[in-house]
Amino acid sequence: MADCTHSCVDCATLKCGTLEGSYPEFCLTTHMDEEVLDEAMACYEDDATRQVMLAAAEVEYEYYGKYTRIEEIAEFARLMGAKKLGIATCVGLLKESRILANLLRKKGFEVFGIACKAGMQKKTSLGIPEKCEAVGVNICNPILQAKLLNKAGTDLNIVVGLCVGHDSLFYKHSDALVTTAIVKDRVLGHNPAAALYTIDSFYKRLKE
Repeated sequence: MADCTHSCVDCATLKCGTLEGSYPEFCLTTHMDEEVLDEAMACYEDDATRQVMLAAAEVEYEYYGKYTRIEEIAEFARLMGAKKLGIATCVGLLKESRILANLLRKKGFEVFGIACKAGMQKKTSLGIPEKCEAVGVNICNPILQAKLLNKAGTDLNIVVGLCVGHDSLFYKHSDALVTTAIVKDRVLGHNPAAALYTIDSFYKRLKE
């Protein structure tokens, strides 16, 4: 395989979607590790994995640029045959989660949600420095959220605004497949891409 000091994020040709034209010297497609490729493609032979890919492809084909993400999640869940949906929510976005739950219930889904502060465990009980209590004395508990949704038997879980890192732990411990409805960014109204769009103006500091 070619030296991967550079990778897809350094490419501006966007040719891998068309298989036409020239490719950069570091292109991972033209210098593919065939063993890794074969391992990846073999994973799609699993029936459950194939079902996810087929449902995702159907949603993309039918609704790309037409449906909001909330609508796409509902349609994906329907195509997956999901009946019971879990919501792992930040307490700061409970209002949004209630709206989401009501929308999903109107579409015929059963919805069960867990807020991040459920269980009310102190931060210091995990060895978190006491100074961190300045933003709240109780931990966010994404592992508990995952385990309670596992116990509830959800078919698909939806993340609504979990903190950076807490979302990672939730993904790791969830038995059900997980998708994300809202990514938390308190500064930018939960639109983290805005920082990238304004990298040469308002958020130049990100390049420092």
